[in-house]
Amino acid sequence: MKNVLKYVIFVAVATIFVGTFVFLYKKSKPEAKQYEELEVTRGSIRRTTLVTGKIAPRNEVNVKPQINGIISELYKEAGQHVEKNEVIAKLTVIPDMSQLSSAESRVRLSEINLRQARTNFEREKVLFEKELVSADEYEKFEQSYKQAEEERAAAQDALEVIRDGVSSTNAKGSSTLVRSTITGLILDIPVKVGNSVIQANTMNEGTTVATVADMSDLIFDGNIDETEVGLLVEKMPVVITVGAIPEYSSEASIEYIAPKAVETNGANQFQIKAALKADGSTVIRSGYSANAEIVLQEATDILTVPESALEFSGDSTFVYLKTADGEYARTQVETGLSDGLSIEIKSGLDEGNKVRGNLIINFDAKKGDNR
Repeated sequence: MKNVLKYVIFVAVATIFVGTFVFLYKKSKPEAKQYEELEVTRGSIRRTTLVTGKIAPRNEVNVKPQINGIISELYKEAGQHVEKNEVIAKLTVIPDMSQLSSAESRVRLSEINLRQARTNFEREKVLFEKELVSADEYEKFEQSYKQAEEERAAAQDALEVIRDGVSSTNAKGSSTLVRSTITGLILDIPVKVGNSVIQANTMNEGTTVATVADMSDLIFDGNIDETEVGLLVEKMPVVITVGAIPEYSSEASIEYIAPKAVETNGANQFQIKAALKADGSTVIRSGYSANAEIVLQEATDILTVPESALEFSGDSTFVYLKTADGEYARTQVETGLSDGLSIEIKSGLDEGNKVRGNLIINFDAKKGDNR
């Protein structure tokens, strides 16, 4: 009986020992690596870029006064439509004292000359009627008298323009009235009644009374990096989307590519402009942030494979092609256009081939359980 018990104990110990050995052996044996299996397919690849910018009217002008003065009346406000030559504001003139003094002096001098010319002409007229002077001499005095009258009128007009901003002989052309120079939408009126304004001259740009733009002719204005500008050409189609209008998109075409770069945050950027094809059904406001999607390169009906299948070595590119025996053979390929996810295969593979992708990592569910 004792011998049987010893035998049973021995068998149990041996079983535990062998089982432990087998378990440890299996645990120490490396698991076979598993990879994704990818297929070579036929399709298309488009390389695109996204350019950020804003929407702006092609023709936007700042309306400035023709004289210095104070805003006395405003007839328009931002958001209203205005026609060319329509009055936006009216000014009260602030005359320049030196110009005013000079104009007054010119009027007084012209009056003196006019009185003298009138006296000479009347005297000559009496002599001519008595046939004591020739007709030629009489006509000279008559001409001098008329010239003196014109000079007096011109001097008076000049004084009225400087003093009042308008002359009595040309009231419609009053420089006290600020008129729009184009037909369009008033984007901004940065002045108020009572503000002083000055006209543009060589010393300053003058005061902007209103900003007017033709909102029926809009462009996209953005910047593209120097690494991609070389792929652009004029009239290249783009698709414009506006952040403030999620459902809106518009086709456009590139009409301007800057010949000179501008440094922005350490990178060279080139300005581009694209003409929008607005249909008028959506209200687009000046200054909206927008994106332009541009197709830089495109290839159709080509062999493609995910880029994760590629292995790079120096100037060569390889994939691991699945062979008939189920193994993967390192195979050199020639690649072409890439969109960042898939890449064109020019040679080295055929449609339907299987290639090795990324390594599949298996996680032990129990090790990931933190409960």
